[in-house]
Amino acid sequence: MNPGIAVTFSARGDPLEPVGVVGVGPAALALARRVLAEDNATLARWRGVTAQNALLLLGASDALPWVDGAHYLGRDPAAPRLLMPTTHRPDVPLEAFERALLHHAASLAPPLAILLEPRCIVSVAEARPVMRELLQAWVDRS
Repeated sequence: MNPGIAVTFSARGDPLEPVGVVGVGPAALALARRVLAEDNATLARWRGVTAQNALLLLGASDALPWVDGAHYLGRDPAAPRLLMPTTHRPDVPLEAFERALLHHAASLAPPLAILLEPRCIVSVAEARPVMRELLQAWVDRS
């Protein structure tokens, strides 16, 4: 049995530039509805992945939508295969953190998004262009 090592996160001195936004639970539905209100040209600027109760969008920082409860993810040069919260960092060296996560989650293709609430790891390797019909179907099922 490997209990693992508990990693805590603390505030970053300088936030990362956002490259993604994630909503979980009610924030995911709010994010999806916000995205669906946009025109098709705007939707074409984003790529995304969904899970049962989460929506993660990737795009340019100035194009990412905002909704209450969503969290923004960025890429730290010290851990380029991870998307991490823009305002927090692990209390361990980033290079070691990245190596450990990639080993622990070997079945997930990088890049990996690190979510703090709920704590989970999500592969964004399969992110695809946002399609209105597919996103609406996801909202209807949720």
